[in-house]
Amino acid sequence: MTSLLIKILSVPLGLIIASWIFPNVEYSRLYQPIIVGLILAAVGLAMEYAILRKGTLWISTFADFIVSWVLVFGLSLLFDTAYVSVWGAFWAAVLLTVVEYFLHLLLIKNGLAKKHA
Repeated sequence: MTSLLIKILSVPLGLIIASWIFPNVEYSRLYQPIIVGLILAAVGLAMEYAILRKGTLWISTFADFIVSWVLVFGLSLLFDTAYVSVWGAFWAAVLLTVVEYFLHLLLIKNGLAKKHA
């Protein structure tokens, strides 16, 4: 539950910040990075349940990076007035992955990252 709340807030916010600081990440409407971010948060949560546990911090973080890169680019194409280049999506994914790394670390340290049967 903690991870879900953090992701629902941090991923869309991260994309909004990415659109402010990276020239190749442009969303013309505020709802665009929010929708992309919420979808990405849901996918990221599913990946945490599938992959994240003690000993998989880097694997999970790298997987989050790749999926974030692909989804930020691909989902942004769905909006006619948004423009996110491949490199813009790369840098947005880097920003999101830094946040995810610390979230994964917190979940593992607090014993909240366990395989669910």
